[in-house]
Amino acid sequence: MGKPSYYAIIPANVRYAKDLTPNAKLLYAEITALSQKDGTCWASNKYFANLYNVSTVTVSRWVSSLVEKGFVERKITYFVGTKQIDKRYLQLCYEGINNNDKTPINKIVKDNNTSINNTSINNISNRKNEFVFEVLSFDYDESILNEFCDYWTEPNKSKSKMKFELCKTWSTELRLKTWVKNQKKWSKPKFKSNGMSKLDAQINEWNKAKGLL
Repeated sequence: MGKPSYYAIIPANVRYAKDLTPNAKLLYAEITALSQKDGTCWASNKYFANLYNVSTVTVSRWVSSLVEKGFVERKITYFVGTKQIDKRYLQLCYEGINNNDKTPINKIVKDNNTSINNTSINNISNRKNEFVFEVLSFDYDESILNEFCDYWTEPNKSKSKMKFELCKTWSTELRLKTWVKNQKKWSKPKFKSNGMSKLDAQINEWNKAKGLL
């Protein structure tokens, strides 16, 4: 990540957006200060959380509000031929608001490309990206978060819904806590009360049996 610019920019359409919180507007300014010439910002939610002394979940909400208004885009790239995340970044939408009708650019895209994209709301690929970004906002080991995403974003046969969308109830935060707890339990070696592993104890019994022959 490059060194932040001395200046940050908040354009009028962001500054006067009535349904954006002041902190979301401040975050937009910070993104502009960290962005490269092409408008990409590689700072993580954790970086912003540390910067403003808030949780990564709070930062994720601010980013989501900027995305919904069409001021930034969240993008994910994957390693070729895999579902493993390669890069995550934010992209500034310099033309996020149409000068004539003040319509967010994501609304324009939806209207013009419905037949191609099936709208951003209903497109499983977009929903997957939203889910992945939410998961990655939590402060757990990245390998655990990637495994969690791979498991819960598996699509059904018709590829219309993902596994997590088929659950009757869903809380990403609670599911992640359970996932992490189970990971620790599964990876914990099982020892007998005398401190000997189950395998070592079995080998020891075999050796004793041989000695009696």
